Amino acid sequence: MFKIVLFFGSLLSLMVITGCKPKSASITSLQRKEAAGLVSEAEFAMTIRELVRAEKLLTQACALEFDNGKTWISLGMIRVRLGRKPAAKEAYESALHAYEEAYELQPKSAQLYLQQVYLLALMGRMTEARSVLVEIQKKHGTDPEVRSFVQSRQLEAMAQSPQFKEIAL
Repeated sequence: MFKIVLFFGSLLSLMVITGCKPKSASITSLQRKEAAGLVSEAEFAMTIRELVRAEKLLTQACALEFDNGKTWISLGMIRVRLGRKPAAKEAYESALHAYEEAYELQPKSAQLYLQQVYLLALMGRMTEARSVLVEIQKKHGTDPEVRSFVQSRQLEAMAQSPQFKEIAL
């Protein structure tokens, strides 16, 4: 259980680190700041269980900063909790697209690739998640985080976790 909690903690910190990259030329710094403010307000709304308000704020943030995978994931999670699974799927797919584009710009970042595995698993595409994980091993087999993820079978453990099942499709 501790390993699962540790994994989710490291995954969330990974999302914070990689969530705002890459910086798209079409998104201004003002838009990024405004999106960050909306995300902050949405986080507060989630803490007081105002999920509809949080969804609205995250939707606005995603419109401003469409390349932020972390915000798309948060939006998807809220939508799952609201019972809006088709809309959640769209948000998760947008997050996947954001991380795919980020990886194309930073192909040495194994973490951006691992995020894709996480999203595929969230969308119930476990076969595809496993094949992407095999690709990650080939490309980033020396990365300690990748080795740890694979050796400890985190994909399978994550998929069985009750917390993961709450936000998965």
